[in-house]
Amino acid sequence: MIKCDKKFENLEEELVNLPEVLKNSLQKEILTIKQLNKNGEKFAYVSKNISDLTDAEYVIFSAYMNRDYHDSESFIFIDSTGRQVCTLSGRDTDLYDMIKKCDKLVETHSHEF
Repeated sequence: MIKCDKKFENLEEELVNLPEVLKNSLQKEILTIKQLNKNGEKFAYVSKNISDLTDAEYVIFSAYMNRDYHDSESFIFIDSTGRQVCTLSGRDTDLYDMIKKCDKLVETHSHEF
């Protein structure tokens, strides 16, 4: 069986300024991307302390990081075009109640041969 290794059909169109290494890592599911829930209380609280987050729309992080290493994990926050806004570690924040599925990214239907 051969699987299509492109997770999102429209990643490059939506996030035109996203660096190639992040595009490739997302398409191969090494990293994952989630949309920020900017209407939530937690986002409002965190963005008061970290003003760079107000421009962020998405967060990219490891799909496979073990919870035991959460403090060492890096979260890459990007704007709506893919430009990096800031990077935070798990020591600085956690994403619980701050993320949701991406509305604008269309997942490729898996084609197996």
